[in-house]
Amino acid sequence: MSKAAVSTLKQQDRSDGPLHVALIMDGNGRWAAARGLARTEGHRRGVEALRRVVKAASELGIIYLTIFSFSSENWSRPASEIGDLFGLLRRFIRNDLARLHRDGVRVRVIGARAGLEPDICALLNEAEELTRNNTHLHLIVAFNYGSRQEIAHAAQRLAREVGEGKRDAGSIDADTLGRYLDTPDIPDPDLIIRTSGEQRLSNFLMWQAAYSELVFVPTHWPDFDKAALAGAIAEYSRRERRFGGLAAKSGS
Repeated sequence: MSKAAVSTLKQQDRSDGPLHVALIMDGNGRWAAARGLARTEGHRRGVEALRRVVKAASELGIIYLTIFSFSSENWSRPASEIGDLFGLLRRFIRNDLARLHRDGVRVRVIGARAGLEPDICALLNEAEELTRNNTHLHLIVAFNYGSRQEIAHAAQRLAREVGEGKRDAGSIDADTLGRYLDTPDIPDPDLIIRTSGEQRLSNFLMWQAAYSELVFVPTHWPDFDKAALAGAIAEYSRRERRFGGLAAKSGS
C-alpha cells in the first residue's frame, strides 16, 4: 500500500469501527496465579485467546491487527519462561500457519531479528513468505520489539545517510522519520487495547500511537474474546476523534 493510500485510509470515516487495532496482551501470569496454575499454562491459554481474537477481528471487519507478542524488555524474564514463550511461538506457527494462510491472513513481523535463534528466524520468514499475497486480514506480530529501539534504529539509518551525503539533515521531518520505522506502509492504529487493567503503552508503537484511542480493560488476556473485542470497539466508536483539530459540533 502506498503512503498516499495509507494517508487516505487514516482520514476515512471509520464510524463502522477501527481499521487498525493493536493489542497489548497482558495478564497471562496473573490469570494463572489466580487459579493456582503455572505461568506456562497462562501463556498456553493466551495462545488460545489469540486464535479466538484473530478470528473475531476478521468477523468484525478489522483490516490490520497488531499484537505485542514479545517485547525487547521481556529478555529480563527467567530463561525458563522465555524458553516456554518461544516454544509456544514455534507451535503456534507450525500448527496455525496453514489455517491463517487459508483464511487469507497476511502475517508480518516487526522488531529486531538479530540474535534470535536460527529456527525462530526461519519460522518468522516462512510465515511472512507464505502469506505475502493475502489481503483479508493483516496480522502484524511485534516480536522482540520495542518502540524506543525502533525509533533509535530509524534515526541511525537517517544519520548514516546524512553522513554519506545522501540526505540533507534539514530535509528530515516527521514524515521522513516515519518512513524509516518498521511500519511505513501500515496505517497507524486507530485503537490500542491493553488487557489486565494496566494503563500504559510499555514501549509499544509509541510513535504510531500519537492519535490512537486507548482502551484499557480489566480482563486478563486468556479470558479475552470476541465480546471483549467488540466492547472495546464500541467504546472507540463513542469517542470523537479530532486529530488535533476542532470538534465537528462544539467547536471546542
